[in-house]
Amino acid sequence: MMRWDGISEFVYVAEYESFTRAAKELGVSTAQVSRQISALEKRLNIKLLYRTTRKVSLSEEGRVFYQHCRSVLDGLDAAEQAVSNLQSKPQGRIKLTAPVTYGEQQLLPLINDFMLQYRDIEVTAFLSNQKIDLVEGGYDLAIRIGKLNDSTMMAKKLSRRTNFVCAAPTYLDKYGIPHTLDELSQHNCLLGTRDYWHFIETAKGANEEVNKERNLRVAGTVQYNSGHSLVDAALKGLGVVQLPDYYVQKHLASGALVSFLDDYREPDEGIWAVYPHNRHLSPKIRLLVDYLAKRLA
Repeated sequence: MMRWDGISEFVYVAEYESFTRAAKELGVSTAQVSRQISALEKRLNIKLLYRTTRKVSLSEEGRVFYQHCRSVLDGLDAAEQAVSNLQSKPQGRIKLTAPVTYGEQQLLPLINDFMLQYRDIEVTAFLSNQKIDLVEGGYDLAIRIGKLNDSTMMAKKLSRRTNFVCAAPTYLDKYGIPHTLDELSQHNCLLGTRDYWHFIETAKGANEEVNKERNLRVAGTVQYNSGHSLVDAALKGLGVVQLPDYYVQKHLASGALVSFLDDYREPDEGIWAVYPHNRHLSPKIRLLVDYLAKRLA
C-alpha cells in the first residue's frame, strides 16, 4: 500500500495549485497533505512541486507524474463506479449552467423530459451568459456555444447552431435586399450586445481561394441585450438582424422573416457539454450528456 501513499494528495495539489484547497477537498489537514507529498518526493527521489508563499506549481517531472497518476485515479474511480452501478440506479443532484436563451428554449425542456424518466435525479440549473468557473462554483456541467478555449475542460459536442442574417418582407420591400457585406452599411442593423457581426469572405490567394473570417462593424437605431426583443423588432420591419437559428427558425419557415447573405454565413458553431478535466464523469452526468446529445443532434 505504500506505493499509493501521497498519490491522491499530490494529484489534488497539482489540480488546485494549493495545499489548503487540496486538504479541504480531501477532508484532511494541510499538514498531512504536506507530509504525504514530502514523503512521496523522498520515496521517488524527485522534486514534484515548486512551493512559494503565493503559488504551487509542477516541476517538469511532476507534470509527467501527474498525468499518469490522474489516469490511475480515474481508472480506480471508474472501477468502483462500475461495480456500484450493478447494484444501483442513477441518482443524486446534477448542478449545471447554460446560456440564458438557449437554456430556456432548448435545454431545460429536454431536462424536464429527462427527469420524468429518471425520478431519482435532481437538477439545479443556473442560466447565465457569463462564463462561469465550474470548479470554483461546484458545477458538474456547463453547456457552452462556440469556440472552446479552456484546455482544463473536457467537452462533448451535443449539437450546432447556425447564425442567420434576416429581415421582414416589409422592410426588404422598402429598402431592398443587401447582396454584399458592404451594402449592410446602407441598412438599419438591429444590434445585440456587440456592434459587429461575424461573416466568412472568400478571397483569392496565390493558387486558390481562401475563406477568411470577417468581423463587420454595423450600426442602427436599436441595440438590445435580448434576442427575443431583436426578433420582435425585425418582425415589425425595423431593420436587419443577425441571430442564431433557435430565435428565427420558425419565422423563416413561415416567411415572416427572409434570410439573405447566405454565401457569407460563417460555419455552424458547436454546442458543447463541458465538464472539469479533473472530475470523473459520474453515471448520472454521463446519462444526461448522452441523452442531450441524442435529442439535440
